[in-house]
Amino acid sequence: MKRAAVIRHLCFENLGNLAKALEDQSYIVEYWEAGSDNLTHISTDTDLLVILGGPISACDEKDYPFLIDELRLLEHRLENNLPTLGICLGAQLMARTLGSKVYPGAQKEIGWAPLTLSLSGQQTPIVHLAGYETQVLHWHGDTFDLPVGAIHLASSALYDNQAFSWGRKGLALQFHPEVIPQNIERWLIGHAFEISKAPDVTVSKIREDTSNYAKQLSLHAAKY
Repeated sequence: MKRAAVIRHLCFENLGNLAKALEDQSYIVEYWEAGSDNLTHISTDTDLLVILGGPISACDEKDYPFLIDELRLLEHRLENNLPTLGICLGAQLMARTLGSKVYPGAQKEIGWAPLTLSLSGQQTPIVHLAGYETQVLHWHGDTFDLPVGAIHLASSALYDNQAFSWGRKGLALQFHPEVIPQNIERWLIGHAFEISKAPDVTVSKIREDTSNYAKQLSLHAAKY
C-alpha cells in the first residue's frame, strides 16, 4: 500500500473530495496536525505529501515555527521530484520554497468563482476544473509570484496565479478543489470573523453558491 502524509492546519479543512480518489489509488492517508504533531517525523520520502490550507501566512514562521519544518520538507521533495500537492497555504509554501515572493493580494478572494486555464493547464488533469465545467471555492488573501521554471496552469478574475506545476510530480493549487457540501458550515463558523471583514462577502451568499456548485465540483475534482 502507498502512503500519503497530509499536513492539516485547521481541523475542518481535510482532503474532502480528494479522499476517495486517493483511496481508489490504494493510498493509506495519515493526517499530521500542524502545531501539535512533530512534523519532522514525517518521512521525507513518503509516497505522497499533501499540505492543506490555513489562515496564516507562508511567511509567518516567527509566530508559527512549524512552518520551517514544512518548508524543509517541501525543499527536499521538490528537489527530488517526489509527488507533492499544495492547496492554498500549501501552494504558497511551495512557491516560497521555490524562491518566489508570497505577499498580500489587492483584495481577499473568498467565495465561488470560475478558473481560466492556460494552454498548459488545458493539457493536464485539472482541465476538469475549468470554468466551463465547474466553479471552485476560493478562500485566500495572499498570493505569490510564479516560480522560475514552474508552469502556469490557471488564473481567476482576481488572481493571476491560481495553479502551477513543478517538474513532473509537483502541483500547487491556490483554490480549494477539496471542499465538500457537508463541511461548508464548519468553514462558515471557523472563518466567521474573516467573512465579516471582507467586502461583498456574506455567509448567505457562500451558502447559496455552495448549494449551486459544490456537487458539480465534487464530480469534477475526483477526475483530476
